[in-house]
Amino acid sequence: MSALKIGIVGAAGRMGRMLVKQVSETAGCMIYGGTEPEGSDNIGKDINALAGLEPSGILIGDDTTKLFDEADAVIDFTAPAASVAHAKLAAKAGKILVIGTTGLTNEQQADITACGDKAVIVQGANMSLGVNLLAQLTRKVAAILDDEFDIEILEMHHHHKVDAPSGTALLLGKSAAAGRDVDHDSVADRGRDGITGARKRGDIGYAVLRGGNVVGDHTVIFAAENERIELTHKAGDRSIFARGAVRAALWAKDKPAGNYDMMDVLGLGE
Repeated sequence: MSALKIGIVGAAGRMGRMLVKQVSETAGCMIYGGTEPEGSDNIGKDINALAGLEPSGILIGDDTTKLFDEADAVIDFTAPAASVAHAKLAAKAGKILVIGTTGLTNEQQADITACGDKAVIVQGANMSLGVNLLAQLTRKVAAILDDEFDIEILEMHHHHKVDAPSGTALLLGKSAAAGRDVDHDSVADRGRDGITGARKRGDIGYAVLRGGNVVGDHTVIFAAENERIELTHKAGDRSIFARGAVRAALWAKDKPAGNYDMMDVLGLGE
């Protein structure tokens, strides 16, 4: 079988470089090209050299439409507005798009979902195996424990992160809500300040920490009178996200157009 030709948008960024390296180390796929926004200082640079690899002769460009037309799959860890535009390009070209971008509005998410009619879109708030296992565990524990157990989600990331709570924290909260068969948005308590009153029974609370170079720590706490259960995942390196994204691209090969997530990729869905 021919190798899957993978393109990387945002190829010169931290995740972009890790994705280039991961693709180069993974059997069954190859780097086809990468792009950066028009005007970037990295346009024209060797994509492999930027990732700390031997130069490949593949230069970073700014023609994203061309990348989608020619690659088999594109991986996107960019920004919400850009990811919407990339989903539309994937739909127009009928290609695979793996999205790891977080911080999407409901409207942006709806736009991406609509593109699944013509593209194979695999989307994940977190691409790591461990986090997706944690989400499944969270759902199962929430289904077993009633609302005598308060659910709180604590997350910490590096000081550069711009969205809060993290996409992974929201994934975990939505998993807990699904376990209890409640609407997440109606029970989510995403910020507390001042005199807030007593905690509302059944709420799912979020707490956010930012500092240093923390890749991503997430803990789901189930707290009742005199006992507490804590489920935790700590990411030590962003390579775990790159590994999951490349795995998702390979999994999506020959899949019909549609919207998929990491639970599908990992065979963890119900």
